[in-house]
This record gives sequence, C-alpha cells and structure tokens, in this order.
Amino acid sequence: MVCLKFILSLIVILFAGTKLARYADAIAEKTGLGRLWIGLVLLAAITSMPELVTAVSSAALIKLPDLALGTLLGSCLYNLTILAVLDVLHRGAPILSKVGLSHMASAGMGGLLIALAGGSILAGERFSGLSLGWVGIPSIAIVILYLVYARQIFRFEREQQSAPPETDFPTYSEIPTKIVYLRFVMAAAAVVGAGIWLSFIGDEIAETTGWGASFVGSLFLAISTSMPELVVTVAAVRLGAADMAVADILGANMLDVVAILWTDLFYTQGPILAAVSGTHLITAVVTVIMSLLVVAGLSFRQKRKTFSVISWYGPLLIGLYIFGAYALFTSGISPG
Repeated sequence: MVCLKFILSLIVILFAGTKLARYADAIAEKTGLGRLWIGLVLLAAITSMPELVTAVSSAALIKLPDLALGTLLGSCLYNLTILAVLDVLHRGAPILSKVGLSHMASAGMGGLLIALAGGSILAGERFSGLSLGWVGIPSIAIVILYLVYARQIFRFEREQQSAPPETDFPTYSEIPTKIVYLRFVMAAAAVVGAGIWLSFIGDEIAETTGWGASFVGSLFLAISTSMPELVVTVAAVRLGAADMAVADILGANMLDVVAILWTDLFYTQGPILAAVSGTHLITAVVTVIMSLLVVAGLSFRQKRKTFSVISWYGPLLIGLYIFGAYALFTSGISPG
C-alpha cells in the first residue's frame, strides 16, 4: 500500500511539474522579469515547500531535529546532483556554459549559507548562548544574508528589463495572461500537495527501518522531497529554459538552508543547530565542495562536453553524492 501511494504521488508530481515549468516560462516571458528571477525565487519557493513542511513537522511534532536538518541539508546535496542529470539531457554544450554567469553568485551564496550552518553545528553547544529566546543567531543570520542577496538579484533583473527581449517571437502570446497565472497556481498547488504527501509517505517508510535519523533524513526523505525540483528542472531544460532550471536548483538550495530558521522556531528546546548530530557536517562539507564545483563549471565556458554526453563536473558531482551517502550510511546507521 505504501509503495502504491509512493508511485501515485510521483505520477502527480511528474504531470503537474511539467505544466509548472511551462507556465513559469510563460510568466517570465509576459512579465519581463526573466527566467533567472522566476527560477531563483518563484519556482524555488514552490519546489522546496515539501522540504520545509517535512523539516518543520519533524522538529515540531516528533521532536527529531536530526531528521529535520537531515532533510534540508540532504536536499541541497541531492539538488546539486540533479545538475549532472540536466547536463546529460542538455544537447550540445555543457549546460553550465549556456547559462548566465550571474548563477555563480547564487552557487557561491548557497555554499556560504551551508558553510554557516555547518560552522554552527561544529561549534555545537558553544553557540547555545547566541540566541534570541530558543532561536539560534546563526539561523537568523542565514535568513538576513539570503534576503540581502535576493534583493540584489531583483534589482539586477529589473535593470535588465530595459535590455532587448530574449526572443522577438513570443512563445506564449496565444495564452491570455490570466489563464497563465491560473494554470500556474493550479500546477503549483498540485506539485506542493503531492510533494508534501510524498514527504509523509517517506516518514512512514522511514519508521519501518532501523536507520538513524540523520541518514534517513539526509538521503531517503531528501530524495523524496526533492522530486519536484527534478521533474520541474528536467521539464524546463526540454523547454529550452536552461537558465530557469539552474536557477531553480540553486534557489531551492538557498531556501532549504533558510528553512532552518522555521524549524528553529518550531523546535522550542533550544537552537536546533546546537542540538543535532555532528554527522550533518559530512553533508555540509560535501555540499559546499559541490557548490564550488558548480562555480568552477560556470567559470570555464567550455564549448563541448568532456565525455561526449556529460561534462567534467557531472561525474564529480555524482561521485561526491555517492561518497556523502556512503559516509552518512556508515556513520548514521544506528538510531539517531
């Protein structure tokens, strides 16, 4: 029965996620905001919602901070691996060579936010005194940094509106603007609903295992809740919206780290980053390294893929994910 529910939720995400990418692309065209802003903020907010709900419920209802943080950081780890999949699907040049250089700032900021969370975990109880009530100062600092960055990106995109449009032949001119917004909202609701349902199914499956909370959260639940990112970004690449796809991945990573504040608010037993296992440092370190690889991939504007179907950074991203998964499994197999 659990497997049937799992498959059904994936089917809903596959159908609705494909529609979501299409109407997000239409909104980018009609508003002139650009695919980067739409992917980085709007799409990312929708596709990262399952991680937020899973993390908050883990912290507030079942009081498992390791499961909550594992879901958030593990999703960041998995999301960056999706870039390798997108690179395979993207025809011709490496996908990171065909998107804007402004994504470097997003990848760097994502790595910085994760490093800040990892530093707080490393400090542990020494950071307990740095809090407002029971909420840790590092969690608040992460949100402030993200808001400053998002504001800068918004200003940059507004300045670009005066530039020539991406295409002289609008793709979605036949669809009325109101219809685009309505269908986008419907697709978003379906993706969020199915994603949240999938996260609870993941919880149900996790309860039947004897694996540690850090391992289950960082891998199984993280993959489950990241299915919207996978489906939406694959659909975006097929639409030719590579910038929107990459922006969604990098934006979702930042929002996953920002969600630490919300879990901190609902976990009333003290700063959540001071309460979790040091096992999460594995996820944080590997994710920061993967973020730096993405920055490097964006910097080296190669015209051809290194291995015919995949670029040099693809196998490295996949390899780092496997290494992180193995390290988490061997260190977090006991009940967390």
